[in-house]
Amino acid sequence: MKQSKMLIPTLKEAPKGAEALSHKLMLRAGYIKQVSAGMYAYLPLAYRVISNIERIIRKEMDSINANETLMPAVLPAKLWEESGRLSTYGPELFKLKNRHDTDFILGPTHEETYTSLIRDTIKSYKKLPLVLYQIQPKYRDEDRPRYGLLRCREFLMKDAYSFSIDDDDLNRIYDEMENAYRDIFDQVGLNYRTIIGDGGAMGGSDSIEFSAPAAVGEDTIVYSDKSNYAANLEMAKSKYVSDKKDVEMKPLEKVSTPDVKTIEQVAKHFDTDMSNVVKSVLFMADEKPVLVLVRGDHEVNEIKVKNYLNASLFDFANDEQIKEYANTVKGYVGPFNLDDNVTVLADNYVKDMTNAYVGAGENEAHYANFNAERDISDVKFDDFRMVEEGEVSPDGSGVLKYTRGIEIAHIFKLGTRYSKDLNANVLDQNGRQKPVVMGCYGIGISRLLTAIAEQQADENGLIWPKSISPFDVHLIPVNIKNETQMKVANELEKELEDKGYDVLTDDRKERAGVKFADSDLIGLPIRVTVGKKASEGIVEIKIRKTGETVEVKQEEVVNTVSILFKDLK
Repeated sequence: MKQSKMLIPTLKEAPKGAEALSHKLMLRAGYIKQVSAGMYAYLPLAYRVISNIERIIRKEMDSINANETLMPAVLPAKLWEESGRLSTYGPELFKLKNRHDTDFILGPTHEETYTSLIRDTIKSYKKLPLVLYQIQPKYRDEDRPRYGLLRCREFLMKDAYSFSIDDDDLNRIYDEMENAYRDIFDQVGLNYRTIIGDGGAMGGSDSIEFSAPAAVGEDTIVYSDKSNYAANLEMAKSKYVSDKKDVEMKPLEKVSTPDVKTIEQVAKHFDTDMSNVVKSVLFMADEKPVLVLVRGDHEVNEIKVKNYLNASLFDFANDEQIKEYANTVKGYVGPFNLDDNVTVLADNYVKDMTNAYVGAGENEAHYANFNAERDISDVKFDDFRMVEEGEVSPDGSGVLKYTRGIEIAHIFKLGTRYSKDLNANVLDQNGRQKPVVMGCYGIGISRLLTAIAEQQADENGLIWPKSISPFDVHLIPVNIKNETQMKVANELEKELEDKGYDVLTDDRKERAGVKFADSDLIGLPIRVTVGKKASEGIVEIKIRKTGETVEVKQEEVVNTVSILFKDLK
């Protein structure tokens, strides 16, 4: 392929607003072009990378007998009404109407669509298990799209769905998909971790998130420094180590505390540590009030609370709700004077607190000498807090560390979450109607470009692994007006292509410095430069990743490239 015939609009400087290294380099190297906030055009080089990633994905999906399909991106809203997600998914959902005033959405994911397909086409367990997948743009109206392809309003995704008659088949397919994903990410040259993830808006039970460590990552990965334990921050646990003091419990005492509202103010007022103050936070879970108690130096983990309650809608109570259900104002909420409808949850460490301080449930008052197990009843204790770096890993091996990561894939055991709502039933072995058991498996394909670029790039530009690089070899005749150089370049191009290499030949009328800078920026694995020594039958070969160069005779180029290429990752 001649470079003069390709659209590769390289830039000397990154456009304003580009923050992440991957975003800057993909813009500068002419891989992507912003069309609007959070929406990008994939230019020829990027599309070739994407095509190579898709080829690897399709090969691995074929190996586990997954069927490729393609669903519409514009979906009838009534399907999402059936599942209940039309009202719970949130403001990221793109909604629209057609000329007949019928409601539609732009698909952010396709659980409902595939479930309805199975409902309408599969009637017996004999046709199961079945795995269907697609590679397609998805749409989510992100409030703050950022970092280029990392957080977009339109993005490329591979989403797969499995349908089984029982949990045994689901578990087998889940394991097969996990292994296939590992093979995919190994092949594309990505450093990644598998971590415990949160199902979020997808629902279901078990889930594994694949995360690529990167400074620009928006997720916090919590991992043990001595074991394989790793989890998303929202799902991370630490080993519970009781620190209850063996002291006498004092009588509960109400104390006037005007203008003392924050945990810091309470600790200062009573001349104590924040760890001896109870933090009381009122939430609304599916429109029902829930009070969560944690130690004052800890933070409530909203995801843990939401999952514990199996809630769809979950948010902080507003001032009116605090008044209605806690009979006070923010800053004085506590496990006293509550409305009968309030569910009380407390973190495990709260029951270890002795003679603590807590909101009294009335304005400008706190209780001193609060002991949870003595002073309140009908409270449920569990892990409701955010873990902290340095705590003991939940498996007891090592301590917890933090790192940043990019979520690149997520797999879920959905169970019958969608099949029950959409009546996707089949006849089982006993002739009875039974909802199909589902799994969901996604890969953020466009996100992979960001993750790989963040991990592989250097100060000069992108560096693509050979498995997904848009071309294998960048062939550069330094001076296209030099007949000898062009003759050697044309001969090498044909020889390399005949051996199965994809070659990008820079036949542009540009200075050598421009060509070399653009070559480093574009990031192909191997560069072959035909320069002044072409008249002697000698060319230079450079490995982009290491910067190593070697001069070889023209007749040895193909063999040398073959040897070097074999050793590349």
